[in-house]
Amino acid sequence: MDKPITKKRARGKLSREMIEDAAFEVIESEGLSGFSMRKLAARLGCEAMSIYHHFPSQAHLYEALVDRQMSGLVIPDDSLPWRERARIGLQEFRRVATEHPAFAPFIVVYRMNSPPCLAKLNAIIGLFEDGDFGPELSARMFRAASYYLMGAILDETAGYAKGPSAVTTVSDEDLARDYPSVAAAGAYFGAAGFDKTFELGLEMFLDEMERLREAAGSETAQGGGDRGQTKK
Repeated sequence: MDKPITKKRARGKLSREMIEDAAFEVIESEGLSGFSMRKLAARLGCEAMSIYHHFPSQAHLYEALVDRQMSGLVIPDDSLPWRERARIGLQEFRRVATEHPAFAPFIVVYRMNSPPCLAKLNAIIGLFEDGDFGPELSARMFRAASYYLMGAILDETAGYAKGPSAVTTVSDEDLARDYPSVAAAGAYFGAAGFDKTFELGLEMFLDEMERLREAAGSETAQGGGDRGQTKK
């Protein structure tokens, strides 16, 4: 049952921030599929039309929620070593995207074309460009990092965090007897192990990026040497 914040609220006292706060609350309690502007209005204790005064549609509201989350993403400055900047940037996106677990499946597949989101994406892609990969490899590394983040975030918020998906399940005893590898690995799959697993994958990803950086640097140096010999 929806619990209104107040029984009745005048439109002039309803702010965008209040609506966004309540929207996150409703999404977390009802899920994305159970969210509606009617339920949001009930939570706020107002008429739905009062919400539409601030957000013309649910799409506009969801865009504002994404913008709000992305605005909280901290981009590390260039005073840090490149690898540390990359690590923090990826950790930050995971942190922001999982702040509201029920909303996470929306934010990770949402195409972020609004000005606030584009500003953050521009900064993040710029971080990859600072790694001296070149334009194409920088873009592909950014996308590859996005794939890793999307999978991790979806699994942590809508996968193992939700428990078994199958209707037909087996008992713990049958699992241990018939599927011993799954049973043994399962001890590390739960929410308590999310951080350690994510950090392991992140370090592997960063190691490969560093290898590619070194290879690109060697090719550039070699190319410069060849050109220098040609000039002689």
